[in-house]
Amino acid sequence: MQKRALIDRIIDPSETTLAWLLLTPAIVFILLIVAYPVLSLIVNSFFDIRLSRGVPVRFVGFENYLAALNDAMFWRAVKNTLIITFVTVPGALVVGLGLAMLANMPFKYRGLIRLSLLLPWALPLAFVGLIFAWFFHSEYGIFNDIIRRIATLMPSLGWEPQIWFNSPSLTMMAICIATVWKTSSFMALILLAGLQTIPASLYEAAEVDGASRWTQFVEITLPLLIPSMLIALIFRTLTAIQSFDIPFSMPGPGEEAQTLAMYIQLNSVDYLDLGYSSALAVFMFMLSMATTFVYLRYVRGGRD
Repeated sequence: MQKRALIDRIIDPSETTLAWLLLTPAIVFILLIVAYPVLSLIVNSFFDIRLSRGVPVRFVGFENYLAALNDAMFWRAVKNTLIITFVTVPGALVVGLGLAMLANMPFKYRGLIRLSLLLPWALPLAFVGLIFAWFFHSEYGIFNDIIRRIATLMPSLGWEPQIWFNSPSLTMMAICIATVWKTSSFMALILLAGLQTIPASLYEAAEVDGASRWTQFVEITLPLLIPSMLIALIFRTLTAIQSFDIPFSMPGPGEEAQTLAMYIQLNSVDYLDLGYSSALAVFMFMLSMATTFVYLRYVRGGRD
């Protein structure tokens, strides 16, 4: 009887059984590509795995984490990563919102504006870094050429061409400008989708009541756009914390402009210290999870 009941359940499953049958492949796939690598990373962080020395792997406990906390280069990389995050995420949001508003306006050629939003988003990150490395070149870069022309027209400003990649602050500025240009299109695409969900009748009613454009933007657009903004901010913040391609592709003053992802790559690929680099990667994972938790807590608080 039990075998017959099992056969009947397989042939005609209940909703719960059918749901688990459909979800099982996705759960297994997620465990293989997400849970297993993360667990392996955490396990490796408790071992001394230095492939360059040719010594056996040994358990060291929290030594790698303590070494990171006492590592000045680690804290410098964290600082640079946070600078990029706190500068480029709001910058990309503001620029992306402006681009989304422009692409949502009812004019003849807005299709071209929407198409142009895809171009920065479609370019590889390393390619963007190389492009802006040329833009900021001290001799033939576009930015220095603009500064020279402005200095010729208005010498009272005292502007002079800069050697951008000889200074940590100027290098970080160049990295942030390139990152905002690259990522603002992604923000714009998400915000544009959010703008198109706002009913036009709300704006028509506001115009009848005599509300100005600014009042409509503040009272209608921004409140209804907050869910889309939060989604865009979550993805943009996580990618900002993992910044690697653009800073790596742009020349700079060595360790002074190194991000956390670059420092992990240095220890894992160049120094072959897999245990220490795993501990650094765990720190990055914890920072990403903490950021996601803050956003999700805000979303849940907004719903409540």
